[in-house]
Amino acid sequence: MEKDNLLENVAVILHRPKYAGNIGATARAMKNMGLSRLIISEGGHYSVEEMKMMATHFASDIIDEAHFTDNLAEALSPFQFIVGTTARTGTQRMPTSTPREVAKKIVEAAKENKVALLFGSEDRGLTNEDLRFCHELITIPTSEAFRSINLSHAVMLMGYEIFLAARNPSPSFMPRLATSREIEGMYSSLKEVLLEIGFLNPQNPDYFMIHLRRFFSRTGLTARDVKIIRGICRQISWALHGRQGNP
Repeated sequence: MEKDNLLENVAVILHRPKYAGNIGATARAMKNMGLSRLIISEGGHYSVEEMKMMATHFASDIIDEAHFTDNLAEALSPFQFIVGTTARTGTQRMPTSTPREVAKKIVEAAKENKVALLFGSEDRGLTNEDLRFCHELITIPTSEAFRSINLSHAVMLMGYEIFLAARNPSPSFMPRLATSREIEGMYSSLKEVLLEIGFLNPQNPDYFMIHLRRFFSRTGLTARDVKIIRGICRQISWALHGRQGNP
């Protein structure tokens, strides 16, 4: 697949951005790096004039074609490989990599999959709840003297590494993966049956589900894999209720 076609499969998702100017500057950065698909999740009421002023007329088409969604799950639902950005680390978060380390994976994934680059709000970033959708987490290295990076600058840095990786893609590729919508349906079934058999603590079921999400995110589940796991969950639930045969 040609470089431009690869980049068509990569979208930028801004979750709860605060400022119209930053959205416009993000569109301009995307245009510089060959990215064209912009999605705004849980956005506010933004001045189109301000967005386009910061985008300049060269990237105003990205603003015109931007897609707005009511929630993050909806924004991510069609994507098969999701990369989140964060400046914070901790035991509740998966290990992070640099943009350069993940760019090659993104290009490999984009050959057969839709890829989402997820960025949080300017003041709060992405929460643990937001990051649970992600297959990979990225932290942009900065000076300890000042670690805060403007939203559009973060998009530019990420886009630059992907653009470079797409110029000389490796022959390897990532197989077609399950979509976020399919994966979330699987987690819902898994959580339900694990609660039913007493494996999860009903007071805090998400604590262990976080670890299951990390495990499955490393495996690269296909749509068939997801169907098999959901089928197993249905069969367990069926058997628990004393039924025989297939549900």
